[in-house]
Amino acid sequence: MYQVNYHRASSVAEAAKLAKSGDAQFLSGGMTLIPAMKARLAAPSDLVDLAHIAELKGIKVSGKTVTIGAATTHFEVANDEKLKKVAPAVAHLAGLIGDPAVRHRGTIGGSISNNDPAADYPAALLALGATIATNKREIAADKFFKGLFETALKDGEIVTSITFTAPAKAAYEKFRNPASRYAMTGVFVAKGKDGVRVAVTGAGDDGVFRSKEIETALTKKFDASALDGLQLSPADLMSDMHASAEYRAHLIVVMAKRAVSAANA
Repeated sequence: MYQVNYHRASSVAEAAKLAKSGDAQFLSGGMTLIPAMKARLAAPSDLVDLAHIAELKGIKVSGKTVTIGAATTHFEVANDEKLKKVAPAVAHLAGLIGDPAVRHRGTIGGSISNNDPAADYPAALLALGATIATNKREIAADKFFKGLFETALKDGEIVTSITFTAPAKAAYEKFRNPASRYAMTGVFVAKGKDGVRVAVTGAGDDGVFRSKEIETALTKKFDASALDGLQLSPADLMSDMHASAEYRAHLIVVMAKRAVSAANA
């Protein structure tokens, strides 16, 4: 690991100021950045730690409106009783991330800012039509995720919270890599006042995306049987050592069926 200057920020304003030092990067849970630094794939001059900023932590539920602080850990999301009552699918998703060590350190803000193509939260936020708040603006999830490890965040911009309206029905199912537990294919299905939204992670050649074909089928009938016989094109899907694009196209439909069944249960 290269030499690095470490800063523990006590507020968002202080973090933004510290980020102007050299080639600084923000550190939340560190689940991706620290291993990258150890492998010498990343070499920031400064690390600005966001994990101890109180204003970035916690989960608030007001009616159907849910707000999750960016520094809230996966473990906290998975075990929040208020969240389980209004949006159990989100709590369930958080409980599937990595292993206990990752869930106790990793944060929702860090996950979506990194936007790994196999991460779980991007699918949830996209399907829920969430809004991502930063220290400078608010960004709709549809415009936040730009591609592989790419988001709409600009230099010095810090994710502060995520807000969404709890849907009437929702569920998340994923086919997990047995080693990393990342999604080889994950599908989040949500039915709310704006209709049906379906987001897919772990399969897209350009990261998380919405499946218009599945949304159309489930809008007509929100039941797993509505997807019988549906075949998706593998053209824009990922092929790697774990699965071919054709296999992932099949998995999307399978995971969507399971998600709809779980949402209706």
